[in-house]
Amino acid sequence: MRKGIILAGGTGSRLYPITQVVSKQLLPVYDKPMIYYPLATLMQAGITEILLICTPTDKPLFESLLKDGNQWGISLHYAEQAKPNGLAEALIIGEPFLNGEACALILGDNLFYGDALSTLLTDISLNSKGATVFGYHVANPGDYGVVSFDNFGKVLSIDEKPKQPKSQYAMPGLYFFDNRASCFAKQVKPSARNELEIVDVINSYLLAEELSVNILGRGTAWLDTGTPDALSEATQFIAAIEKRQGLKVNCPEEVAYRLGLINGAQLKTLAKPLLKSGYGEYLLNLLDDPCRTGFSR
Repeated sequence: MRKGIILAGGTGSRLYPITQVVSKQLLPVYDKPMIYYPLATLMQAGITEILLICTPTDKPLFESLLKDGNQWGISLHYAEQAKPNGLAEALIIGEPFLNGEACALILGDNLFYGDALSTLLTDISLNSKGATVFGYHVANPGDYGVVSFDNFGKVLSIDEKPKQPKSQYAMPGLYFFDNRASCFAKQVKPSARNELEIVDVINSYLLAEELSVNILGRGTAWLDTGTPDALSEATQFIAAIEKRQGLKVNCPEEVAYRLGLINGAQLKTLAKPLLKSGYGEYLLNLLDDPCRTGFSR
């Protein structure tokens, strides 16, 4: 069974002064804490055993909000990252939790939305060999890890924030690895930024010819919330979708109910303390929804 890791560490310096007193991943994106979005994404991929990595200061806050995950039919664990030493360190910190299992690593400030996304992620999660990452066409690829291809679609390289990008395809913060990820991560040397780069782990799979890159098309939205503008845009996007459809995006309670991780009585219990906000009323309305097998992404 594949396990999940959410990396919610870092200082959130690009969002100062907001994040001087609270973790970036605890900030609201419209009607939900930011951390709900990557958590629900892993749940939609069929992953129910999840490790959240955060700073020692923020760990009690995440534990207070998310608890042990039992209320959503999942199992949540916590680990500390004392300093932001790079994304690849998450695989080293998480090695005891993974215990030789395959994993999905998602960044705590990345939001994904798409009608077929759940099916795609579930299919990828069931494949335990090699690594799978994603490519997403963006206007500013130099701000991200960039994937380049040959004329036949074969991956040629993955470069971290290149000054001269070889393509327009950025790599979102969602990665699927087999059980060798922690071993590869421990071989990574600090970069010029003095960080353990996740790109170096991914390139280990590329060199072994065991890397797949799945292109996320126009029907999928990927939002990075690392700056004030990006956070505002994400909030506006989620608000527009939810107001138009009357369906919530990446609501853990709904995902848990739709997937059968919790039953109607448990959903009702979760809804009652939230009735004044309207969030609880939405959850109660799910009990009368005949289309139980589908949910907003």
